[in-house]
Amino acid sequence: MVFDFLKSFKLKSITGKGTLGLDIGTSSIKMVELEKRGSRFELINYGSFELKESTSLSQQNSNQSILKLPDQEITVGIQELVTKANFKSTRVVASIPSFSTFATVIEMPYVSNEDLARALPYEARKYIPIPLDEVVIDWSIVGVVNNQTPVTGKPSNVEIFLAAVPKDETGRYHNIIKGVGLKLDAIELENSALIRALLGNDLSPTVIINIGGRSTSIIIVNRGYERVSHNYEVGGFEITKSISQSLNVSIEKAEELKKKFGLKKSDDNIVSESMTSLINMMVFETQKTISNYEESKNEKIANVILVGGLANMPGMADYFKDKLGRQVFLGNPLSRLIHPPELRPISAEINSVFGVAIGLALRENK
Repeated sequence: MVFDFLKSFKLKSITGKGTLGLDIGTSSIKMVELEKRGSRFELINYGSFELKESTSLSQQNSNQSILKLPDQEITVGIQELVTKANFKSTRVVASIPSFSTFATVIEMPYVSNEDLARALPYEARKYIPIPLDEVVIDWSIVGVVNNQTPVTGKPSNVEIFLAAVPKDETGRYHNIIKGVGLKLDAIELENSALIRALLGNDLSPTVIINIGGRSTSIIIVNRGYERVSHNYEVGGFEITKSISQSLNVSIEKAEELKKKFGLKKSDDNIVSESMTSLINMMVFETQKTISNYEESKNEKIANVILVGGLANMPGMADYFKDKLGRQVFLGNPLSRLIHPPELRPISAEINSVFGVAIGLALRENK
């Protein structure tokens, strides 16, 4: 088996009528179970697996990825997670990573929704780099570009969030979930789920920095929709690997030191020097993405939200705040859920790691 079982926590007796949010990432599989209680959702259960890493410096490989495993191995991993964590619900919403999809905001003339739907495939050909018969397309009107026309009173131009997912990827997810014995309700873009979990109804311009195990996503959100997404191929594993090589210690020891010291300003911090250059590159990519957006849209972004496994590293949020000169907050998807007080000691970990899975399970049926 290629996975290490990390954690699960069954919070209470459940009906099995909730929704499972399944986040298949590059370095871990994460699942949460939510049930609707009136107008709010309650956290029932969560659990995760993590891809085993080599402990040998000579065998460390940043290209390892769960998504490169055979479908059968992923199916077995999810089955074991469901069994060990005792998930009872069967309806699943799964995420598809941003690097496997295409998403953009385009501008089109508006006449009616029906005319827009007919015209969209022709317009989409300009933006989607693969043939349209090889993708599944979804779209939503996300904004009005200019004033209403005096004759009809309807907006003359609208902004459309356009998303395309390769059909072979959607077919793969259907096969994996079917093999587990669950029902796949929907496949959703990873970034869309994260936006739902972190922002809810907040429509203000915001930057989300999602630092995963293998890569970092920089997402600019406005009026609740992704406007820009930039993937940067450095994540938590590269930082752990840098510490491991610099100090000549095992991956496990490097991970332990990273979590203990992080970027704390102290004389006994033996790891900050070996990770600072990589984190500075993350900061640089973030600042460049923000500046390009602000200049092109003539719009200021004040807030930055930090999520992902590295978000809780000591000193991380303060470091980004100082370098970016902006407000930096840690993501808090648990604030949108009913959850028991006994989770408070580990709430920071749940917030940083399970954001996408929570956002998926929050998705209402469409």
